[in-house]
Amino acid sequence: MGSSTVRPVFVITGTSGEGKSTLARELSTRVAELELAVSATTRPRRPKEEDGRDYYFLGDKEFDRKLEAGDFLEWVELPWGEGYRSGTLWSELDRIASEGRSPLLEIETGGALRVRDRVPAAVTIFVTAPSSDELERRLRSRATESEGEIEERLDAAQSQLALEPEFKYKIVNDNLDRALGELEGIVRAELQAAGTMPAHDPSPH
Repeated sequence: MGSSTVRPVFVITGTSGEGKSTLARELSTRVAELELAVSATTRPRRPKEEDGRDYYFLGDKEFDRKLEAGDFLEWVELPWGEGYRSGTLWSELDRIASEGRSPLLEIETGGALRVRDRVPAAVTIFVTAPSSDELERRLRSRATESEGEIEERLDAAQSQLALEPEFKYKIVNDNLDRALGELEGIVRAELQAAGTMPAHDPSPH
């Protein structure tokens, strides 16, 4: 049965600005069995971002073509900005699985719900700030957004918070090291339960 084990697909989601991308990056360096999936997006590339490393940067027409072909596991229109879209390609999950790892997705709540519904092995984890005040402080401390975009993100965060009960786990990012430790514990337990991470050196039967 070992070779037919279905690898879990880990999904980190939550409110905007609470550090889920940092948690996902750090987690992927701590747990060798994981690889962070690269999302495809239509938003403009920011300084220092690389195509294929940070995102797959697609034009609107290319994004539409892939949608029509059924190439996306999930996609969302980003809840801020000018109608930019972002999504996860099935081919990215296949690439990671072919390397013997479990995919780790860090995506918006709407996309996370689609993965939950379409991938039986999905493990969903919702990350949020300790309070609404702290969430607003973190959003305003980000220099990449205008005041208008910050307000849009705050509105979106309230909608995202309402979805929290839909996900299997919840982590409050009150302290990065503590939250990361909790997240790592969840992931290792799920990998072990799925049979993809042995609790000890497996002996031949």
